[in-house]
Amino acid sequence: MEELADIFKALSDTTRLRVLKLLERGELCVCDIVASMQMSQPKVSFHLNALKEAGFVKDRKEGRWIYYRLDETDIFRRFLILSVLEKLPEDAARKDTLKLDAFLKEKRTKITGISDKRTCRGGNTCGK
Repeated sequence: MEELADIFKALSDTTRLRVLKLLERGELCVCDIVASMQMSQPKVSFHLNALKEAGFVKDRKEGRWIYYRLDETDIFRRFLILSVLEKLPEDAARKDTLKLDAFLKEKRTKITGISDKRTCRGGNTCGK
């Protein structure tokens, strides 16, 4: 019974719901979530830890970075995530996802040195 209370407690925080919505898109490092939500790293890490303790997310360490993803091994928890996120108003997490898209695009460009314009493979609009 205590485990069930902990599960619902983890889902009762709007910040955690926003984090779950971002992780629904795939694995992210803490810095991606921090940039998207414009929150401090310790605050984001606190919420990620609460979600991890409740069994909603898994993490993996790669060098200095910790990456988080939804834990899809428990069908009950996965069903809860899907059900809760489906009920979120469309605009509730839209700002976060737009910021995430922009941040990931900028990050990808910095890492590869290639912008979206330079990845064009032909056609009349390439290089324009």
